[in-house]
Amino acid sequence: MENTQNDFLGKAKIGKLMLKFCIPCILSLLVSALYNIVDQIFVGNSELSVLGNAATGVVFPIFIIAQAFAWWIGDGCAAYLNICQGRGETEKSHKAVGTGLSLTVLISVILIAVFFPLKRQLLTTFGASPESIGYAIEYFNIILAFFPVYMAMNMMNAVVRADGAPGWSMASMLSGAVVNIALDPAFIYGCKWGMAGAAWATVIGQCVSFIISVIYFFRTKTFRLKLSSFIPDFKAVAPAIKLGISSFITQITIVIISLVCNIMLAKYGATSAYGVNIPIALIAVENKVFTVVVNVIVGIVLGCQPIIGYNMGARNFSRIKKLYFYILSSTVIICLLFTVLFEAAPNAVVAIFGNPDPEQVDPQRYWEFGRKLFRIFLMFVTFTCVIKMSSIFFQALGKPVFAIIASLVRDLVCFVPLVCTLPIAMGIDGCLWAAPIADGIAILVTAALTILCFKDLNKTAKNVVDADICADEQ
Repeated sequence: MENTQNDFLGKAKIGKLMLKFCIPCILSLLVSALYNIVDQIFVGNSELSVLGNAATGVVFPIFIIAQAFAWWIGDGCAAYLNICQGRGETEKSHKAVGTGLSLTVLISVILIAVFFPLKRQLLTTFGASPESIGYAIEYFNIILAFFPVYMAMNMMNAVVRADGAPGWSMASMLSGAVVNIALDPAFIYGCKWGMAGAAWATVIGQCVSFIISVIYFFRTKTFRLKLSSFIPDFKAVAPAIKLGISSFITQITIVIISLVCNIMLAKYGATSAYGVNIPIALIAVENKVFTVVVNVIVGIVLGCQPIIGYNMGARNFSRIKKLYFYILSSTVIICLLFTVLFEAAPNAVVAIFGNPDPEQVDPQRYWEFGRKLFRIFLMFVTFTCVIKMSSIFFQALGKPVFAIIASLVRDLVCFVPLVCTLPIAMGIDGCLWAAPIADGIAILVTAALTILCFKDLNKTAKNVVDADICADEQ
């Protein structure tokens, strides 16, 4: 198949390309975040209140585990597809995409087989209290059954964006979210289905998004799938798996820090004036809000992934460096605006997810902890997002080691030890201060990695020029 369809990625103005690719990608990922956020909003504003929010919160890391595998394969296939486009080798990519989709479905079945018998232990580990465990299991059972649909949909959407159709990806996610939003109040309030209603609204929305993504796979631009494409060929998918590994590690570290954070909040919350359920419910709210912020930034850099990959394959290094500074500037501006919101109006953000039921928790303590959580925990959210943005950028360049280091330093090397040790001296407040301290350390490491990365690009560019000169002389 000819590669001329995507030649504009190496020639058009960067600002124009970012608008074309990033806006649909941002909207697509924001809509993806809505699947969990909408449930939390409707559940929190129902009679389930704080306990319902806590239940959806402890299920959230399970979503992230499934998403980690789907994004590992999907983002890897997407990055590989774009690099192939830049090299003019798009015929090699169909087998990687087909094998990747088959592998995603297989992993989803394995996760169901592992998680279902261990659900009570799993949800308790993630912070479910005796009061919220019943709600969590009710929600989890339905969500888990549709993991194949959820994971395949996420994997395919990454490939759809990389194939130069971010608008289709956005339409897929938006359609599912609209269905979810419409069904949530009908099932939760109208049918009185409670947590089960929230779960059914979510999975039906996921099915709609999945169907729309499948339709696109019959009309792709730069590759064509055949029945033979889906027969596993691990040699063909290996480059994609290597490129996508940082996405997997990034998502899994989210699960690890959620687990550790919930354990420490439950432990020190029990000995504080807030109790166990207030911190667990509010960290669930914070996770959903933070997902919105991160998805905006991830949407920018993932939207640019086709541009990065194409120009890397075409060895247009000066264009790559210019694009990085466009992405960095956008990230900083957007995150500073969110920081102002979290510092100035944390109550308004928390209130979106419902008011606390006085029969479940002390409302005064609830609002007090909510203010502290958003003002301290998300103090340096700009640093957090620059770190995650840089990790994805490194991945798109085909530098998975840089991407992995950037992902691990903030979350595992810094945050986890801090959230385990600071509360010894500071109580539950130590759990909150662990985040900004980790951000401050990790941003320095990310800056160093970025400098090294661009030095490497400059060296590669010089070698390419020297090789071209030698070829001309011969």
